[in-house]
Amino acid sequence: MFESLRRDVIFLHAPSIYDFRKDTILFGPINDVIPSSSVFEMYPIGITSIAEHLEKSGLNVQIINMAYRMLKSPAYDPEKEIKKRHPRVWAIDLHWLPHVHGALALAALIKKHHPDVPVLMGGLSSSYFHEELIKNPDVDFVVRGDSTEGPVLELLTRVRAGLPLEGVPNLTWKQKDGSVVVNPLTNVPDNLNAPTVPAYRYTMRSVFKYWNLSNIVPYLRWLEYPMTTILTARGCNINCSICGGSKQAYRQVCQRKKPAFRSPERLIEDVRLIKRFSRAPIFVIHDLRMGGKEFADRFLYLLKQEKIENEMVFELFYPADEEFISQLKDAALHFSLEMTLETHDPELRKTNGKFAVSNEAIEATIAAAMANGCNRLDIFFMVGLPFQTTQSVMDSMDYAHKLLSDYGLDGRIKVYVAPLAPFLDPGSPAFEDPEKFGYKLRAHTLEEHRKLLTNSTWGQILNYESMSMPPQELVNTTYEATAKLVASKNKLGLMSNEEATETTNLIIQAQYLNNKMEQAVLIKNKKERSLAIAALKNEAKDVNSKRVYAQTDFVSWGKQRFQLKPLGIISLLFELFFEELSLAKLRYSKRR
Repeated sequence: MFESLRRDVIFLHAPSIYDFRKDTILFGPINDVIPSSSVFEMYPIGITSIAEHLEKSGLNVQIINMAYRMLKSPAYDPEKEIKKRHPRVWAIDLHWLPHVHGALALAALIKKHHPDVPVLMGGLSSSYFHEELIKNPDVDFVVRGDSTEGPVLELLTRVRAGLPLEGVPNLTWKQKDGSVVVNPLTNVPDNLNAPTVPAYRYTMRSVFKYWNLSNIVPYLRWLEYPMTTILTARGCNINCSICGGSKQAYRQVCQRKKPAFRSPERLIEDVRLIKRFSRAPIFVIHDLRMGGKEFADRFLYLLKQEKIENEMVFELFYPADEEFISQLKDAALHFSLEMTLETHDPELRKTNGKFAVSNEAIEATIAAAMANGCNRLDIFFMVGLPFQTTQSVMDSMDYAHKLLSDYGLDGRIKVYVAPLAPFLDPGSPAFEDPEKFGYKLRAHTLEEHRKLLTNSTWGQILNYESMSMPPQELVNTTYEATAKLVASKNKLGLMSNEEATETTNLIIQAQYLNNKMEQAVLIKNKKERSLAIAALKNEAKDVNSKRVYAQTDFVSWGKQRFQLKPLGIISLLFELFFEELSLAKLRYSKRR
């Protein structure tokens, strides 16, 4: 009954590289500090809010996470899936640039089997490269900006009714003669208080609407560790040089002059919904303080009233004082923190646009967090920062040892190091003016980035060269820094001898394989080169399947293995069943 009507739109989430199941690629540590795998199967949360907005307006929507389906089952055939579906419009997210290869491959498959059905693309990367993207024969529409719920609804309504598209805000499109039209980017809402952001109700309704859970699972181990998020803002007040979500990037790409916030009251509604079906951590996206003291105070006051059992995970964009840490402790029964420190060097942090403060201020934050019962504090260091050298990276690992020794011997502090990979973000200050930040770009266009993703090793995929750390040196430095961090954890008793040996051997294996693949790529004879790379496929698959940091490091704060609430899910699904009945009636009435 629920899916008897034709879909108005099907959203597809592509793997980063379409042929990842058959190509020989060493992805390296580019995904070691995120929940998803190297194919980046986690789809943008914005897809669900768009889907919910469309369905509330009487349209029929489906999301298919093809990256997850392809990763989960070697037998899953995305082309067969596309061939049997017949929506009015196909939509593909190209939010993060590493998806350009997979996204364009899916667009080509759609046009192969449904040449007359329009293809829509959107997201930050689509917005940045919209003029190049619209010239692709497989792409008909590009919707630009960070809040496209309204423009997508207007576009689909006009497409279904055969109306002109000149009035659709934020839209780049092709006329029948192939000429390109760029409509003004005027839909830039100043708040995120629409009830469809985020849209867990949609994802849960779609499970019984289409009798398919796999299509909407966000990442490979989500059913074991179902982390959820609440979105506090779109946009940013900080201007990190390497970030595509920086203040400058949002202004340039999305015409957003200041962040748009979701009110504390709306955020608490999101929290209430999540706690009905999950015991898992709730990740608060963005630093609450970015919205100002009144904003943060109000949210934490409301959170305290909820007495929520879920772990609340907060981001710190810069050091926090004792008062703020105490507020977090008072508001949340269980709380953890994440802080991207990037480097031990205050001057490098300042150059990168990060907080220009002393290490003493950072250590005071860590001490306050530990003293106030923070369950876990994640600290991230990075390789590939502007003007960073190998020696500087190693000095950062010495500083990591000091932090663990001084504050983290009880295991509550987790320290990670990862490369700036695979791409320096388009729209970021460093991408727009690379020489100012010590970089040379290896790719400028969308097509150049797509081609980079066909290379065999992660060092070859990088879209930048650091003037202070050439690509191969950056690769080796990343492995060596990780090994040094493992040795520190082992020495301090934070990692067993067995685990440290196993992890160190994995690093050695990965670095050795990377060097072998780099040598294979240098073979001049094309056939011999292909055979040499193909011979390493099983080794690459084995290394790609493992992580230097345990998967659970990034998705499991709680002690319970199974973190979903069966009774809460049943109750919510029962409620959503009747909600779907109401929406189904609305959809049928729209067809009259």
